[in-house]
Amino acid sequence: MQWEQALKHYKIYLRLERGLSDNTIKSYAFDLQAFIDFCTNNTTAVTPINATKEDIQAYLYQTAQTVNARTQARQISGLKSFFNYLIIEHLRTSSPMEFIETPKIGRKLPEVLSLQQIDKMIAVFDRNSPLGQRNVAILEILYGSGLRVSELIQLRISDIHFDEQLLLITGKGNKQRLVPLGGVCAAQLTTYLENFRSAQKIAPEARDIVFLNRRGKALTRAMIFTIVRQAAARAGIKKTISPHSFRHSFATHLLENGADLRSIQIMMGHESITTTEVYVHLNTKFLSESLMTFHPRG
Repeated sequence: MQWEQALKHYKIYLRLERGLSDNTIKSYAFDLQAFIDFCTNNTTAVTPINATKEDIQAYLYQTAQTVNARTQARQISGLKSFFNYLIIEHLRTSSPMEFIETPKIGRKLPEVLSLQQIDKMIAVFDRNSPLGQRNVAILEILYGSGLRVSELIQLRISDIHFDEQLLLITGKGNKQRLVPLGGVCAAQLTTYLENFRSAQKIAPEARDIVFLNRRGKALTRAMIFTIVRQAAARAGIKKTISPHSFRHSFATHLLENGADLRSIQIMMGHESITTTEVYVHLNTKFLSESLMTFHPRG
């Protein structure tokens, strides 16, 4: 088996067997392609079947000169997944990744916005214009429901249940979850849908998509990042802000106001409670208040 064929079959496996999203598959394929390029540029003898630990180490040594530990850890994870796939398919009996150690990386605490900063960003948009009201609804739903960017741009009108105040979200690995729809968020969504989106000329493939661009097509991930960053700049916020900052703020503010970790985990679609626990460490005031309230020596 040669690299081109292996990559093609691996992507099919990720989609059908593991149920991963297109963005995740692209990420896996990108990292594997980097290793393939290294192998083909240095020797034509290395194939998916005969690649050795030494080949992996040579590749990682080269990439270590230009990438940080977090990126290299992701590359190693991707290669482990690929060679484990070859074992599952009985194309190899062992993995060259078996004794490759992942670099230790600290858990990076996410950037969190205050409620005042979020209000400032939302206030920069003209709610009387179609794009302005659309952008208000986008920021409200990012903060009010804690969605990922991929979940936001794929959100469909048929996924919104106003009567029950719920959103049906399709997350990573096509796993579905129900997320509460807050009153403010519901009001801004309704205004956008009824007063602005209904007047647009919409592309046939986007008829059920909630957030549209000027041409009536679904927004891209890049456009959501642009909307958020421009709003932060206009609001005078100096932090490095991304759409994910709203998701982090959603979880942190819930925790600060008394929500339990299990509820936050379900709403955010985290597979493991460990992922959600990072928000406990964001606010030392919250931790201090917990000690003062619940510890015998508080």
